[in-house]
Amino acid sequence: MDGDFRTDFVRDPVGLKQFPALVLNADYRPLSYYPLSLWPWQDAIKAAWLDRVDIVAEYDHTVRSQRMELRIPSVVVLREFVKPQKRVAFTRFNLFLRDEFSCQYCGSRKDLTFDHVVPRAHGGVTSWTNVVAACAPCNLRKGSKTLRASGLTLRKPPRPPAAEELRNMGRRFPPNHLHDSWLDYLYWDAELEA
Repeated sequence: MDGDFRTDFVRDPVGLKQFPALVLNADYRPLSYYPLSLWPWQDAIKAAWLDRVDIVAEYDHTVRSQRMELRIPSVVVLREFVKPQKRVAFTRFNLFLRDEFSCQYCGSRKDLTFDHVVPRAHGGVTSWTNVVAACAPCNLRKGSKTLRASGLTLRKPPRPPAAEELRNMGRRFPPNHLHDSWLDYLYWDAELEA
């Protein structure tokens, strides 16, 4: 058996996992910034084949079937506009995003967890207005005590975030990898420097 065939056959499918497609709404804005709206290349090709998206940018790599060869999409646009959600789900990720991935007591960005401002032992509930991001040392220091008893103060009061606020917050935390073809579509509505 030819060594090149074996290398292509065995290694390419694994390498193709590295080609996500940026998904844009019909208005050419990402569906979400953080986490960035990405699809695996297989989903992008399937959506294009079903006429659900338009391909606006492609990778230099191709995939082949028995009858055709296709370039892998790097940016796709939905044909129908998806209305953004107004209500923000109360999740650990969204809580960290609201608090900018920093402890609301000391500002640390390491070893984050979450803390009930009014402890559950004192009748505190798990809600946007009572839970904040906290580093493990501050969380241990506070324990089941009130803010006054622990000697800690909040950097800002906890509140429910608006959906647009979280979307804008997410733009400040770009993912580790941004493909060159995505850059034209990610920050085009950002304010330009004078």
